[in-house]
Amino acid sequence: MNNDVAAIKAALLGGKAILEVYHREDTIQVLEKDDKSPLTEADTAANAEIVEILKDTQIPILSEEGKKNAYSERAEWKTLWVVDPLDGTKEFIKRNGEFTVNIARVIDGVPVFGVIYVPVQNTLYFGGTDLGGSYKVERIDSNTQFETLEELIKAATSLPEESKRPFTVVGSRSHMNEDTEKYITELKEKHGEVDMISVGSSLKICMVVEGKADEYPRFAPTMEWDTAAGHALVLGVGKTMVIPSSGESLQYNKEDLLNPYFLVR
Repeated sequence: MNNDVAAIKAALLGGKAILEVYHREDTIQVLEKDDKSPLTEADTAANAEIVEILKDTQIPILSEEGKKNAYSERAEWKTLWVVDPLDGTKEFIKRNGEFTVNIARVIDGVPVFGVIYVPVQNTLYFGGTDLGGSYKVERIDSNTQFETLEELIKAATSLPEESKRPFTVVGSRSHMNEDTEKYITELKEKHGEVDMISVGSSLKICMVVEGKADEYPRFAPTMEWDTAAGHALVLGVGKTMVIPSSGESLQYNKEDLLNPYFLVR
């Protein structure tokens, strides 16, 4: 199986594991990790499904819910998978559907292929510079039969899609802050009419990739697994994810896995 096909199948199976918990009638049990972020049974179940498939690629895995190898070991990894088995755990707990499965293939610190799956919507985003573009497939789940990326591309919409709308900024549903509000005010002074959309998880990045939003400012903490897959999709459509103060692109597999503030546009 092609490595990137394996990543897509892993994301779909991870999504299936999440939905099995999501659709249960009982209360979702929530634990608290050392960094005070929430952890559910769905996070760990999705991670197990994803790792089971990706381990056959012989590419090392850096996952939010997996073992964190020492940097001395990770620094030797030219290529790796960066995985967030359930991005938007807070949205999952709220049961608002705005959560995703994120998988990226990173080479020399740059995400070259990414997969974002939205389980509740049965919607898949995939692509990157290695594929020469980014795509969206709807009505897809773990039962969908395909063996190659070419098969999926035939059923996909090439991104971005053209749309006539006001200048649009997408922001976090759970992490809006003063710095972000100040930046949006500056955009309004520059562009006049500015529409603001709030949404959870990596769906914010997907909206810029799709052409539904012009910018996504993130002036609050994120980790590499939150952004790597989306960053690959951004690069696949010729857009950027940069540090506002320097204009430099985000890098991955750093010693410190915390991202700086960034801007997608």
